[in-house]
Amino acid sequence: MAALSVSIRIPRVLYEEAVKRGVDVESRIVELSARELNLDPRVEAQARLELAERLVAEAENLLEKKRDAVQASEKLYRAAEESIKAAAEALEARKKGRWTLRLLDNAAARLAQLVDTRIYDDWDHAYFLHVEGFHEARLGPEQVKRRVRYIVELLELAKRAVGRGAQVTLRALRGQEDRVVVVGERVVGPRGFEPRTSAV
Repeated sequence: MAALSVSIRIPRVLYEEAVKRGVDVESRIVELSARELNLDPRVEAQARLELAERLVAEAENLLEKKRDAVQASEKLYRAAEESIKAAAEALEARKKGRWTLRLLDNAAARLAQLVDTRIYDDWDHAYFLHVEGFHEARLGPEQVKRRVRYIVELLELAKRAVGRGAQVTLRALRGQEDRVVVVGERVVGPRGFEPRTSAV
C-alpha cells in the first residue's frame, strides 16, 4: 500500500521565520505531533521513514529533471537525518530536546554498533552532501547521483531497525541498560552476550 501524504497550510510568515532559523518544518511537525499525541516511538519512526522516502524520491527527481545538485544534496541529507532519527527513536535512543548535529552523529555511531557498521559510513556520505553539495555548492549532479545509493542504503537499514524485519530487545547488563538488536538471524549486541529473542 502506498503511503498517504497530507498537505497542510501554515501562515507564510511562520514558514519563512522557521526556514531563516534553520528549522526543518516537516521534521519539526513530526516531533511536535508525536509529543502532543504521545505517540509510540515506533509510530513516530514510521512517520520519519515515510518522510525520508519522499525526500529521496524528490532528490532523484531534481537530479534527473532539473539537474539541481544543490537542492538534491540537501534533500538527501534530510532523508539521512530522518533515517537516523527513526532508527534511534525505534531503538529507544531518544534525544533530549532538539536534534543537533552532535546528537545525530552520536546516534549514527551507536546505531552502527547495534545494527550495521554501514550506517555510520552512509551518514558520513550524507554529511558530505550537506556541506559540499548544499552549503558550498561544489558538487555537480553526477557527483550527487553517485552518493544517492548510500542514502537509500541508510534508509533501508533504518527500516530494518524500526521493525520491518527487525526485533528489538532491551536487556539489563552489568547494571546498565543495553540494546540488543536481532536483524533476521543475526544478533548484534555486546560481546559474549547471548540474548533470548522473542517476536515483537
